[in-house]
Amino acid sequence: MSALYPLKFKTIFKDKIWGGQKIKTYLHKDFGSLPNCGETWEISGVKSDVSVVNGGALDGESLADLLERFKGELVGEKVYAHFGNVFPLLVKFIDANDDLSIQVHPNDELAKKRHNSFGKTEMWYVIESDPGSTLISGFNKETNEQEYLDKLNSGHIMDILNREDANAGDVFFLPAGRVHTIGKGLLIAEIQQTSDITYRIYDFDRVDDKGHKRELHTEEALAAIDYKHYPEYKTKYQPEKDETVQLVSCPYFTTSILDFDKSTSKDYSDLDSFIIYVCFEGGFTLKANGEEYPVKVGDCILLPKVIEKVELVTSNGFKILESYIK
Repeated sequence: MSALYPLKFKTIFKDKIWGGQKIKTYLHKDFGSLPNCGETWEISGVKSDVSVVNGGALDGESLADLLERFKGELVGEKVYAHFGNVFPLLVKFIDANDDLSIQVHPNDELAKKRHNSFGKTEMWYVIESDPGSTLISGFNKETNEQEYLDKLNSGHIMDILNREDANAGDVFFLPAGRVHTIGKGLLIAEIQQTSDITYRIYDFDRVDDKGHKRELHTEEALAAIDYKHYPEYKTKYQPEKDETVQLVSCPYFTTSILDFDKSTSKDYSDLDSFIIYVCFEGGFTLKANGEEYPVKVGDCILLPKVIEKVELVTSNGFKILESYIK
């Protein structure tokens, strides 16, 4: 029998100029002496911030070490053949107490050429929102590099950006190249490719506590931006109780929502991938290989590929995101 089991990791807390308190008040994660917390990295293979196992026989081991040791047993043979010793997904919670910068991420091709990195396609699930919260995803009209630069340089970039109302339960898929920002008042779960490359376009002329503006990446962003206009930016899905409802499927990840009032079981034996659960409401006991693991709000669980059948036992219900690679 494999030495692998459902894995939790030590949360990596990030204070940000725009961060708030909801990581503590809503998700019940204590970020200690930090003045605020804008992001938590829950499962990460990014070299500067590799996740470390929290609990069980593998406590203290890094995700990178586990990948080298267990390979396809951990992530699936097909996934390991493609990504090797880099865990392919980064899972975050984001608390925007203020607007994030307007930004864009490069695709795989550009990121490989410039940074020897993966690109960054991502998705957002809105966990909680203050009244009137909005975000930006894409352009509100067809544009081009010259018009974009004219608007940016004249201080009118917001005129051509697409603003969306954002409420709990909303989903946004953001392929690499899409200009975006998370707006003030939003608590979000983010599933993304393993990449920390961001080109900051506009930062509302903010200064940090030393009076410095943050660096912008105007030139770098030009080749990364998708200037097209799309008819829909918010992902449409039909919520269903006690069913697995797919939200997003792309080459980098497939993510579903499970909104259950009752216990359920899952069989992943047909899937050659790890599974990630992100719990943002309620809780359950995860039963796997004869062992029990409590899961509560704010927990993120990595199910290794070798664990193919699990039970999610609940008395009060739960809401989770389920992600894997097809």
